[in-house]
Amino acid sequence: MDCVFCAIVAGAAPASVVYSDDRVMAFMDIRPVVTGHLLVVPRRHAVGLADLDPDDGAALLRAAQRLAAAIRAGDLPSAGINLFLADGVAAGQEVFHAHLHVLPRNPGDGFRLGFDARNPARSELDARAATIRAAL
Repeated sequence: MDCVFCAIVAGAAPASVVYSDDRVMAFMDIRPVVTGHLLVVPRRHAVGLADLDPDDGAALLRAAQRLAAAIRAGDLPSAGINLFLADGVAAGQEVFHAHLHVLPRNPGDGFRLGFDARNPARSELDARAATIRAAL
């Protein structure tokens, strides 16, 4: 199989599974950026958000919410949680099966999401909002 996550979902590749239901599966990332790094994937293949069934997307977030609560209630140290989904190469997507990262966070854990915030004029924000609304 070309899709490694498809192989995991099909049981054709090994995974340290944490959660599984009829729509999604969650397992430990084999290249974790922090301790306890999980991936939540839909069982049905979807390359990215545009291909993702809305009910599968909702199931991804529900599972991530449960997993985040479990991490915080368990023995893994976690002062916070980040959820991260990369959609497309420009966004950093490397595995082309939609997936949501669940990242337990602690001070000094080394993971960093960096960006330079901008301060656009309200007129620019209103114009961007109108463009997006028009495409809905």
